[in-house]
Amino acid sequence: VDCSFSRGVCEWKQDTNDDFDWNPADRDRGDGYYMAVPAFVGRKKDMGRLKLLLTDLKPRSSYCLMFSYRIAGERVGKLRVFLANKKPAPIWEQNKGKDERWRTGKVEIFQGTETTSSITFESERGKGKTGEIGVDNVILVPGLCPEE
Repeated sequence: VDCSFSRGVCEWKQDTNDDFDWNPADRDRGDGYYMAVPAFVGRKKDMGRLKLLLTDLKPRSSYCLMFSYRIAGERVGKLRVFLANKKPAPIWEQNKGKDERWRTGKVEIFQGTETTSSITFESERGKGKTGEIGVDNVILVPGLCPEE
């Protein structure tokens, strides 16, 4: 999986049982797109989910999920990552950024006998009225995540 959203939304699907959709947004310098949820969409605690169906993961192996994310604005909300076939708790969660910069999220995914069928990025709306939650450059590669 390698998706920068610059040529569309790749194989990502909007969840139809959530409160709002993620939408493509222009990069500041005009060099492509990312997926975003503006702070003013929905009401507090509303959720928007973007799901990627996975078909070719091998059982009993490990993968590294890497992605760029930005949580910009005061009390804008939370960004979570979920795996299907796992317990309902998120495997990654962030609720505020120190600033408006893009950061890198990394999660190691270990496959047992049952393989993961999807990855979901979930945005939960906060109290803030300005800012956004954004996701870009989603990559899933075999092996452990590189140390930095």
